[in-house]
Amino acid sequence: MTPLYALRDIEYRNGTGFTLQVDQLHLHPGRIYALAGPNGSGKSTLLRLLALLARPQRGQISFGGAPLSFEATELQRHRRRVTLVEQTPYLFDRSVAHNLAFGLRLRGVRGEQLRRRCSLALDQVGLAGFEQRRARQLSGGEIQRVALARALALEPEVLLLDEPTANLDRQTILALERLIADLPSRGITVIMATHDPVQPKRLNGELVRLVGGRLADPPHPPENRPQTSPEISTCPRPLNKRER
Repeated sequence: MTPLYALRDIEYRNGTGFTLQVDQLHLHPGRIYALAGPNGSGKSTLLRLLALLARPQRGQISFGGAPLSFEATELQRHRRRVTLVEQTPYLFDRSVAHNLAFGLRLRGVRGEQLRRRCSLALDQVGLAGFEQRRARQLSGGEIQRVALARALALEPEVLLLDEPTANLDRQTILALERLIADLPSRGITVIMATHDPVQPKRLNGELVRLVGGRLADPPHPPENRPQTSPEISTCPRPLNKRER
């Protein structure tokens, strides 16, 4: 199978003295990858490279089987296939509906299709009926879920998540994990950073460990993971009122 991403001899320096070095990394479509490692290990930096928002000083990134030249038109085309949800997402100080619709309108989505995709995405993250809430009225956890809904509404091929369940209560975490676990069956490859040592196992994800800006070992399934976690249904459902 052709890797979705192939990184070779990557070196990226961010200007603060930190350097990410990846000798070789292949990430395949239709899977969940969990980037694990201590703070400062390079998880967020690697996500920005995979989002095509940063260019390495050395090495080659291939996406969809073709090496990237980082030419502007090429990047614009590929970035439409990839969506990054950052750990501290930015929302416009407008309604939730406006925040979800913004990216869709840039892609030419209008009318009933736009409303349907926004409504479905909010329902999936347990925020049905939040369309007219103002961003400043949301809690930290709700902001994170609106950002995830905004990404899902775009129907990306690749979803990159930086600590998507940070600062959420346990019931909300489990509900979002049900959703994330099902995304590969819908054609979405998920690559996410996590501090939770057992989250990759719950998601049936492949572990990518980073230490000091380097891969500790190649991606591999968590040891002794079950095929289906007893805590996660493979069919996602929106959160109920008690879980909100």
